[in-house]
Amino acid sequence: MKARRQIVVFEKGKLIMRKSYTKIYQRNEKVIPIFYASDENYLPYLSISLDSVKTNRNKKYKYNIHILHTGIHDSKKEVILNMQEENFNIFFVDVNEKLKEVNNDLQIRDYYTGATYYRIFIANLFEEYQKAIYLDSDTIILGDISKLYDVNLNNNLVGAVTDGVVSAHPIFQEYCIEALGIMPKDYFNAGVLLMNLKQFRKECFYEKFISLLKEYKFVVAQDQDYLNVLCKDKVKYLPLSWNTMPIGGEGKIKPNLIHYNLTLKPWHYNEIPYSKYFFEYAAKSFYYQDVLNELHNYSDAKKQKDQQMEKHLIDLAIREINREDNYIKTREDNSCLSLDSFVRRKV
Repeated sequence: MKARRQIVVFEKGKLIMRKSYTKIYQRNEKVIPIFYASDENYLPYLSISLDSVKTNRNKKYKYNIHILHTGIHDSKKEVILNMQEENFNIFFVDVNEKLKEVNNDLQIRDYYTGATYYRIFIANLFEEYQKAIYLDSDTIILGDISKLYDVNLNNNLVGAVTDGVVSAHPIFQEYCIEALGIMPKDYFNAGVLLMNLKQFRKECFYEKFISLLKEYKFVVAQDQDYLNVLCKDKVKYLPLSWNTMPIGGEGKIKPNLIHYNLTLKPWHYNEIPYSKYFFEYAAKSFYYQDVLNELHNYSDAKKQKDQQMEKHLIDLAIREINREDNYIKTREDNSCLSLDSFVRRKV
């Protein structure tokens, strides 16, 4: 089968050539594209996550790992690039030019950076892929990632797992209903996504995002809120095992993927649920001593700042709930359920 594609050539992680070419695909060739977004500060945790992907992958397939960034020094890239092996390729992709299109409109707060928005660029930047996996860097993958990739999305935009923080907190449940018009059980976490890139392009998702970004600023979960609003009713919900979160402690689920979201970082706090898996891979990492130092030196002031951030997040949600001009209250097709309706239905 012939297909028109692009070739992207990197030298030591730096883009040096991009051109189109025609390639003959063998029927048994299978490429699994995986995307991360990172800055230099998060490279240690990205490398640990990446090692867990590599260790547990199905070696029958080829894996193309793309790390989206806006300025990682070549010397820092070398540690990550040295993790490559046959059929496990790693590319650093500078998205500075793409970011310029939206940079002035992005809402940034607390520990978030612009990197959290990079996943929205993937479909338009990589037209050679029909489907891809996006992973946050604070993840550990215990299962075979090809099984996640093989999930049939049909015409859904994403495959994702419902957000554990929303499930655990009444304020965030109310926020989903009263500010976003989304039922809490339908609100997904965007740190682990199976993305239907073909459908993203078909539905002009990026253009819709740009339009909404200029119209309304989500301040609670930022790009995750944009994704939930724009993907509403076009989500394939995945088993919790593919985005298991520490909130609520370790449960009965056997995780395929652990996501240490929000402030629940095992490199900041002792006794985080599922932390044993993180340190199993961290112990093999070039950055292991750095990770231990970070854990040992995480000060009371930083822990207090984490607590303030969590309170600030709740306060933001309450503010958005009470805004007369919040997102859902200004929609012409406002059909969101009230909180009372939600409680009655016991969703």
